Amino acid sequence: MKLTKRRQFLSMLGIGGLSLGGASVTTKQAYAHHTETHFEDKSAHRLVYQCNKADHDYIDHVLFSCGEMLRKYGDDIELVVAAFGPGLNLLAKRPKRAITVMQKKRVKSLSEYGVRFHACGNTMKSMSWQEKDIVEEAVIVPIGVDGIMQLQEQGFSYISL
Repeated sequence: MKLTKRRQFLSMLGIGGLSLGGASVTTKQAYAHHTETHFEDKSAHRLVYQCNKADHDYIDHVLFSCGEMLRKYGDDIELVVAAFGPGLNLLAKRPKRAITVMQKKRVKSLSEYGVRFHACGNTMKSMSWQEKDIVEEAVIVPIGVDGIMQLQEQGFSYISL
């Protein structure tokens, strides 16, 4: 059986746990059964988080919550962070609003654990951003809110913090 990205990442590290900004993830819980296109293989738990603010505390809360859900459910959860409006700054290479170095690192780390980050194409247009302006961890969706709706139709629970 082919190792998944999460399993490969953890095997490469060769350690029993990692810190995701305060959330410890143990190796046995962090194996993922889904692949790059993880929506093909349904997890028991599926969440989509709205990220529509550029406030540091708000963004920290969204990212911390993702880490906690990974820690609790490991393989048994699919997580998506849908960024639009001012929240899209989280996924920008050169944000127009301040995003901390730690927040950027957490996006990268969570992405390595299988969390998907959706960047709203409409917001990108309004900010005159192109694909090259968005971090590689993000997937650009045409309309962020439409993406949330479609995920809900696929069984994802919608979380707005």
